[in-house]
Amino acid sequence: MAFGIKREELRAWKKKIDRGEIAFLTHYWLDDRFPDCTTVTKVGCRDLDQLAKWGETYNLKREWIHYRENGYSHFDLLGEHQKRVLLHEKEAATKLLKK
Repeated sequence: MAFGIKREELRAWKKKIDRGEIAFLTHYWLDDRFPDCTTVTKVGCRDLDQLAKWGETYNLKREWIHYRENGYSHFDLLGEHQKRVLLHEKEAATKLLKK
């Protein structure tokens, strides 16, 4: 069950995807299959080849993409892997901003 996300955050995520960008959306989430996880990050992109290539950077397999006919296909990141990816992405963005 997803919760703790504002409608505007979801709209912003979809707009980035619509522009062909890699987009991140983190929200609270509960699922009995993953009792140690309380959040999930959805990483989406309209260009599935670009999304798959991004995923390869983090050892995510193309077949792990959640395909959506509405164009908002995405990877789900959970737990420690979620944390590592988000920290790495933040560091990469910070380096770009300093240039």
